[in-house]
Amino acid sequence: MRLTTLLGILAGASALWLTPAQAADEIVVGFATAASGFMQAYDKPAQDAALIRIEEINKAGGLLGKKLKPVFADTKTDQAEGAKAGLAVLDQGADLVIVSCDYDFGAPAALQAQAAGKVSFFLCAESIKAGIPGVGPFSFSASVLAPVQGATMSEWAYSKKNARSFYRLLDSWTVYNKGICDGFDWMLPRLKEAKLVGSDTFKNDDASIASQITRIKSLPKEPDAIMLCTMMPGAVSAIKQIRAAGIKSMILNGSGVDGSYWMNAVPDLSNFYVPVQGSVYGDDPNAKVNEFNKKYKEVTGGDPSSQYVYPGYVLIDVWAKAVERAKSTDAAAVVAELEKMNNEPTLFGPRTFTKDIHHQNQGRYLIVDTEAGKPKVIDQWTISEKIPLDYLVSK
Repeated sequence: MRLTTLLGILAGASALWLTPAQAADEIVVGFATAASGFMQAYDKPAQDAALIRIEEINKAGGLLGKKLKPVFADTKTDQAEGAKAGLAVLDQGADLVIVSCDYDFGAPAALQAQAAGKVSFFLCAESIKAGIPGVGPFSFSASVLAPVQGATMSEWAYSKKNARSFYRLLDSWTVYNKGICDGFDWMLPRLKEAKLVGSDTFKNDDASIASQITRIKSLPKEPDAIMLCTMMPGAVSAIKQIRAAGIKSMILNGSGVDGSYWMNAVPDLSNFYVPVQGSVYGDDPNAKVNEFNKKYKEVTGGDPSSQYVYPGYVLIDVWAKAVERAKSTDAAAVVAELEKMNNEPTLFGPRTFTKDIHHQNQGRYLIVDTEAGKPKVIDQWTISEKIPLDYLVSK
């Protein structure tokens, strides 16, 4: 063999060996998430939580005796860039690809992972599509489905607050909002004495919902509860207008309005309830969650903004457990272990995955009550039965 040929082979082999992503003592975790654009506000907090869990695992000796190495690519809150970001982290050797919170913006990167035979996790997407139906069998979400939120709040209000008459008010802006009301629609017929006294829609950017409020006020009796299926930023305006009109009904919402950062816009808000996976208010019944909140602030310089921080921590936790049990990062083996998880304990509530659903269609939620502008945990609830997969997929 000619010397120049041999040197070329050795140089190529050396280059492969020295590629950081392919180091024998590392497992690469790729973040194809938004470091710019509006999705950054959703992705970064959950990503920071994921990085905290990665650091904890590394300090404890790593995974399979190897260190976890995070690599990053910015989706720029753009679907085309999302696909490129997915490819970029895969090119760096990612065995796990973590994608944006939203299905529409996370799916392009997750599809690249699926095509490459790698596991992907959405940071906090709550659409059934963010998994098997929309991506494929190697895709998961770490959060709890939006319909579970609507089902949780209606069953809890019926059982614990004696709510019997409900008004359904849907913000038709997003699939997430619709999902909350889908869960409410599924649960309400199961509550024997519950009655839907009215239903209406609006759009998130509507400056006024005066006509919807007029229809509520024209009812013979004020409803016990309003199921308000909305999210920021329009949620603030809707809530403010409902209370300004003198309507005192319980307002039930989804997790998308968790956080006290917006409440100065609705002074003295009361009788307002949301479900959360963990409390950012320092009053979580699990002391370890409160400890995590402190750690998050130490690491990032700020308090967790809402419960959407927590799924980032959970996804690393359950994936790492599956890798340990599989004794491999091979996607098929890891997925098989994930699908065996049934009420798997995590810091933010149990997680269950099956071969049919890679989401939570039943989950424990803390109930946060806001009174006089101050939110606090008052209860916890798990819906009495799982929402059927065929119902979720049909919506």
